[in-house]
Amino acid sequence: MSLNDEQKAEIEALRAQSAPTRRATVPALEEMLYTARPVLDHGFVRVIDYMGDDAAVVQAARVSYGRGTRKVSEDAGLIRYLLRHRHTTPFEMCEIKYHVKLPIFVARQWIRHRTANVNEYSARYSILDREFYLPAPEHLAAQSASNRQGRGMVLEGQEAMEVLDLLRDDAMRAYDHYAWMLNEGGEGEVVDPGRRGLARELARMNLTLNTYTQWYWKTDLHNLLHFLSLRADAHAQYEIRAYAEVMLESVAAWVPATYAAFVDYRLGAVTFSAAMLAVVTRMLAGEAVEQKGSGLSKREWDEMMGALGRG
Repeated sequence: MSLNDEQKAEIEALRAQSAPTRRATVPALEEMLYTARPVLDHGFVRVIDYMGDDAAVVQAARVSYGRGTRKVSEDAGLIRYLLRHRHTTPFEMCEIKYHVKLPIFVARQWIRHRTANVNEYSARYSILDREFYLPAPEHLAAQSASNRQGRGMVLEGQEAMEVLDLLRDDAMRAYDHYAWMLNEGGEGEVVDPGRRGLARELARMNLTLNTYTQWYWKTDLHNLLHFLSLRADAHAQYEIRAYAEVMLESVAAWVPATYAAFVDYRLGAVTFSAAMLAVVTRMLAGEAVEQKGSGLSKREWDEMMGALGRG
């Protein structure tokens, strides 16, 4: 992760500020505010602001006038009930805003979650940094033979070195051309006074997808949990999962009762179809059920048996 001295000073200045408030605050999340938590090689996630807490979810569900007087265990029980039965609107009462630095290809995957407010660093107005994501050796893998959107065996030795060299060289060469076309003189760049630079909005199209961008991403708790249920899953692409795992830490600090229920009912849970449940019922009754007579496809059968630990 790369932060310059100016950015570090800005973060420290923000963290030094405090103000009295009547709204709900969460000490554990307050401690995290503005701090950049590293992700990948140059990325980070920062919590910039938030609204609400576990009590706000409970308050919305009960439509009460103030913060509840019931026991914490009762509030936690209600939150678990809401999440278990997919009563989502109370979770929409809480919001959080993140500042994220991430590779462009991860951002394009992330933006598929269309239920957030997003403002991205504009390469029409500003010059992007010379920073690129290069996978660590353990994440440099071949295409999976069984999953079109997954990875297979990790590349090793000379093959891995050649791939990393290509990724690095292509990114550096593309950025060098980007800087030359701009002719504005970045770090270590020389301006040619006799040449007009290309417009930034055009020069940017030459950059590689592993170039880092940044954005502010604000969402409510319900949609954040949906994002995390997909992107913190073991099947998610590693790079976006790395961001999701750091964001999970902020959720655990912010709304611990909601986080605990989320881990139980989303991250650590599986969903069975009606047909799968019928097969499990037959198995529990002592019947020896095989895939051919189950009414399930081979893929459904394998998924069900894997979830049951019998794959």
